[in-house]
Amino acid sequence: MTEVDADVVIVGSGPGGATAADVLTSAGKTVIILEKGRNHLLSLEPPFGPLGHLSADELKLMHRHLLGPDPLAEPRTYRRSHDDGERLLTGDVNNLPSTVGGGGFHADAKLPRFLESDFALRSTHGPVEGAIVEDWPISYDELEPHYGAAEQAVGVAGEEGNPFHPWRSTPFPMPPGPDMFGATLSAAAAEALGLHPYRAPTGINSVPFDGRPACVNCGFCGHYGCPIEAKGDPLSQLRRALRTGRLEVRPEAYATEVTLAADGRTATGVRYLDVSTGVGDAAVVREVRAHQVVLAAGAFETPRLLLTQGLGNSSGMVGRCLTYHFQTFAVGSFPFSLHAHRGRDVTHHHDDFLVPGDAERRAANRAGLPWIKGGTVEHGGGNQPVQEALTAPFGPFHHTAMRASALRDRLWVLTMQGEDLPQASNRIDLDPTVTDVWGRPAGRVTYSPHQDELVASAHFAPTLERILIDAGAEWAFTHTSPPTGEVDLDPRNPLGVAPASKHVMGTCRMGDDPSTSVVDRHGRFHDLDNVWCADSSVFTTSSGYNPTLTLCALAHRTAGLVASA
Repeated sequence: MTEVDADVVIVGSGPGGATAADVLTSAGKTVIILEKGRNHLLSLEPPFGPLGHLSADELKLMHRHLLGPDPLAEPRTYRRSHDDGERLLTGDVNNLPSTVGGGGFHADAKLPRFLESDFALRSTHGPVEGAIVEDWPISYDELEPHYGAAEQAVGVAGEEGNPFHPWRSTPFPMPPGPDMFGATLSAAAAEALGLHPYRAPTGINSVPFDGRPACVNCGFCGHYGCPIEAKGDPLSQLRRALRTGRLEVRPEAYATEVTLAADGRTATGVRYLDVSTGVGDAAVVREVRAHQVVLAAGAFETPRLLLTQGLGNSSGMVGRCLTYHFQTFAVGSFPFSLHAHRGRDVTHHHDDFLVPGDAERRAANRAGLPWIKGGTVEHGGGNQPVQEALTAPFGPFHHTAMRASALRDRLWVLTMQGEDLPQASNRIDLDPTVTDVWGRPAGRVTYSPHQDELVASAHFAPTLERILIDAGAEWAFTHTSPPTGEVDLDPRNPLGVAPASKHVMGTCRMGDDPSTSVVDRHGRFHDLDNVWCADSSVFTTSSGYNPTLTLCALAHRTAGLVASA
């Protein structure tokens, strides 16, 4: 290949793609990003300011799919196992924004690091029957400098004090922001039980940072972008890369194929549909030629692209070992206002359930398991008004219910992001008959939790409920996602049948053995010489922590290697 359009082409503009573009352009490389979604957020012309399309509008963002994807035009399907037939449901399955800025834009920006032991799960705790528990091919120590670089690039507000956190070589770039009122109550109750709540590290400005203002605590963080750009989402890195003059972002560019040289191992670029030109066969096919290809479309769309093409899958592991977080929600309603719909959604965590103790060993033994492990627990708020209105009873009591606001102003939730063990049967593949509006096969999830997650959830749930009651809640109950036991397939179920988690990981897992993994320890595909992965597909295990900072740290590490390749 002699003539190229850019040194590197990146598929996806979310946290991984934006981080890679930031690193590569600062190293002098020219980069083209292909983003399937539209651009509503960032002007692609100097001075690269906000477009002003965004607002704290529940209807626009939650129901009319401003940031995409529209589940009618781009459906996904889900089933729990082969026994469910081809699918249980079609529509929104773990959908993340499909727009310039990608999946990181919608989040409430909790950015913890993984523990040192998370990179050595098998060595630390041992194997588990029915799960593919492995150590990562890299250690925390290897990734630590990249964690620090990612925290600085994104802008993380946090503080020392969590006794479970690993060592760090650099301080947090910003101090934590103000505490939510509900968090002060639940944190005090947790501490009285001997737990160790702390102020969560978040990618939300507590002070002006990187030319962006401090958060005003409007409450529209989770599921929403930030109209004033106080959130450290991928836009800040994309803007920095654009200002070098070496990045071009192409929205509405739906990657369909990694083009290959005659040797079958060397990529020459990426072919894509210009979806601004039409749907179905009307969309114009275009191509970008580059020396290196980076796939950063996310742990759902990256394996979907590879499986559609039959690429990079000599191990048969593309799409397999899909993990989420098995979420346990303890919900409590208080007899007074918490103003839980204001603030940064989550200001406190506690991590005690990530480190098994004697009680966890006894619970595991009773269940016939070698060990169980929970996840970080988020102390967070309630619904926004439209969401509350949809769950309040219809009819004459609707106004009364809304004024009482038990599901918004008085609601507090503890969410455990339980570690999800990798299983070969949990996977993303291609639905045999459902397609999107361009005629491409829809991605299909097959997923059921392991017994380990179910036992851990049942073990920790009573403690979560007790925290809420001790904090002053009138009542508390626990629910999980996905639900356990017999489930109601009614699509109006607020938590749905498929996992509600947006933490999708593990479908192109990292490893030293090409027969059991998809990419190597550097993020390069075993089957391809110049194709790399820079998203959460590469996770070997899920940990019990929010994945975005680790995703960015891995992308930072991989992009440095791409720059020198």
